[in-house]
Amino acid sequence: MPADGSSNGGIGASTKRREDVRFLTGNGNYTDDINANGQAYVYFLRSEMAHAKINSIDTSDAEKMDGVIRIFTGEDFVEVGGVPCGWEVTDRFGNAMQEPRHPILAHGKARHVGDPICAVVAETLEQARDAAEAIELDLEELPAVIDMKEALKDGSPKVHDELTSNLCYDWGFVEENRDAVDEAIKNAHHVTTLELRNNRLIANPMEPRVAIGMFDRTTDEHTLYTTSQNPHVIRLLMGAFVLGIPEHKLRVISPDVGGGFGTKIFHYAEEAFCTFAAKAVNRPVKWTCSRSEAFVSDAHGRDHVTKIELAMDEEGNFLALRTDTHANMGAYLSTFAPSVPTWLHGTLMAGNYKTPLIYVNVKAVFTNTVPVDAYRGAGRPEASFQLERVIDKAAYEIGKDPIELRRQNFITEFPYATPVAVEYDTGDYNATMDKMIEIADLAGFEKRAAESADNGKLRGLGVNCYIEACGIAPSNLVGQLGARAGLYESATVRVNATGSISVMTGSHSHGQGHETAFPQVIADMIGIDPSQVDIVHGDTSKVPMGMGTYGSRSLAVGGSAMVRATEKIINKAKKIAAHLMEASEGDIELKDGQFTVAGTDKSVAWGDVTLAAYVPHNYPLEDLEPGLEETAFYDPANFTYPSGAYACEVEVDPETGKVTIERFSAADDFGNIVNPMIVDGQVHGGIGQGIGQALLEQAVYDEDGQLISGSYMDYAMPRADDVPFYTVDHSCQTPCTHNPLGVKGCGEAGAIGSPPAVVNAVVDALRRAGQDITHIDMPLTPSRVWQAMQS
Repeated sequence: MPADGSSNGGIGASTKRREDVRFLTGNGNYTDDINANGQAYVYFLRSEMAHAKINSIDTSDAEKMDGVIRIFTGEDFVEVGGVPCGWEVTDRFGNAMQEPRHPILAHGKARHVGDPICAVVAETLEQARDAAEAIELDLEELPAVIDMKEALKDGSPKVHDELTSNLCYDWGFVEENRDAVDEAIKNAHHVTTLELRNNRLIANPMEPRVAIGMFDRTTDEHTLYTTSQNPHVIRLLMGAFVLGIPEHKLRVISPDVGGGFGTKIFHYAEEAFCTFAAKAVNRPVKWTCSRSEAFVSDAHGRDHVTKIELAMDEEGNFLALRTDTHANMGAYLSTFAPSVPTWLHGTLMAGNYKTPLIYVNVKAVFTNTVPVDAYRGAGRPEASFQLERVIDKAAYEIGKDPIELRRQNFITEFPYATPVAVEYDTGDYNATMDKMIEIADLAGFEKRAAESADNGKLRGLGVNCYIEACGIAPSNLVGQLGARAGLYESATVRVNATGSISVMTGSHSHGQGHETAFPQVIADMIGIDPSQVDIVHGDTSKVPMGMGTYGSRSLAVGGSAMVRATEKIINKAKKIAAHLMEASEGDIELKDGQFTVAGTDKSVAWGDVTLAAYVPHNYPLEDLEPGLEETAFYDPANFTYPSGAYACEVEVDPETGKVTIERFSAADDFGNIVNPMIVDGQVHGGIGQGIGQALLEQAVYDEDGQLISGSYMDYAMPRADDVPFYTVDHSCQTPCTHNPLGVKGCGEAGAIGSPPAVVNAVVDALRRAGQDITHIDMPLTPSRVWQAMQS
């Protein structure tokens, strides 16, 4: 029996994830598991310099080596489109961002360590690697620019010679607020200022990226197998803008994917290369990324430097907020990179608070580093971290309890239009705060702190609140903001003659549990067992169109498309049932898989109606055509706005600076919940990633542009003993008002709410020990904490 007591495992039931059976038994079908007859292998020769002029490339000796089929260089792609950017940002002066070309293989210059210069296609991977080592490159090393602020100074080396500078854009939002915000801060009773860095991260999903290109000369059709979170967008970008392949001649398949965290949203040069090369050599071409390659070729995340100022009156009411951020774009513009520090960050700077005036300035900068794009949360963690850290510092400066200062400034009436152009439809921030206080047992903190002190440790408590925007929408609005694709979702619901259902969705699953949660929704609407519903995704030949999975949009957008398509199915099925029972269509009701005539004992089963749809002997064809299949596109009217309150307790070893997380509690409002167990898992994973950022992870470049944290020897990922057992709760539900399921999204919340909670806790622990410390930049490594204590 499901956890909610229901018999069919529908909405609200904590049914186990059906997809886990194949994953746990080693029967998953990942891209690297796929091998085509006669396939060749590709090895990319990548730049070992962060910035270099390519004087010459001599492949003559390498081409003669055993197994070599062909060697490609940038010259082969001069007439081919560059890797496109999917979002154009207009700066505060009304000018379009600077958008340099991103070649599939570096041409003229290499612009970051890991930039691919040559690609060797050979019979085996070993032969391709050996030939790559025989290629003679004449590279002239150029001065590299790594620091964002240095990159904007006159005379700094330019990453792209054709651009006027290294500034991609200077964005202001809301520009009309700028003078009023300046004036409010100038005249405020108290202003808290904080300068901080949101550290650069590397996603490190369990499965590295893989691409397999195939070409059928008899039909002129291309097929690409790839590890992507949104295969339709890859087909659109690569086909239309890079290789010029008509969409009906390009099939993109994304099978099981072992994690993405955002880094597999984007269209990468390697995908385009394998597709191009398969036709050029008339062989399937396969590339599997090594872990060391991934460090210098996967899009990185975060990397913001910010100054934030919060103005308050005598009572501690928030008056104005001003931020000045430098956001690293890396060497090229990745697919959604320009939108992350702007529309996904600036629009969330109101947080949970009724601050009347807000101004956000963002300078996006090109540097000789790996491109930076969306990573779990994408802009919202950066906004929450700035805001929740400055509020904690403000509470300390004016002598107020951090929880009470937050409560005092909470938004309490909905809908609420923020000064940064979004409208929150629902929420109850006091309720999530109350729930957090309860589940975290804050009343017992002082006792626990005393016990820690007895053991020679410093205990600290950090709290914070967050709000995020999920399911980016609507398409007409984001189009005006620079998006070069729609952000709707589609679903086709196909009912088979015997009543089972196949649902084709554009929402791709790479760990979210779609194969379990989506059937729960469909089954609940009809009243059948979820095992009767099959989910099909990840293949552009089977799904009409889709925008993929990211931004916690799957259920709110993709699920809503399924609901709309299923409603069409039910409406048609009611017509058939009405004919079968010789009743009025308006009197037909569907419940528990039975169609009944209201007020009578007449009924017909779901399976009988679906069979009649395909064997139409009992209703007139002139009124209703056979079959039972419907498609719906759903374009949301607004974002959804999950929110929550988090508490973290840490112990700090004063001798070493080592931080241990002792307790972590999360109270979230995700609206209506379809599968509580899956939601718990998503929150657990997000908190783990947030703790990783707060304490361990950082991509570090030296002044020459070498990634010195380029392996797990130097880039610390959280392990099981780095995180505690979490206490999570999502009982505070204020359903979304503008999607049919009332859901809000849950996949990124943990990564948004946890970093400021951890840092607030560490700072609190040091203050309780008499240290006058206001901030420590992430990651809070033992050496960094120890040095802060010594200073």
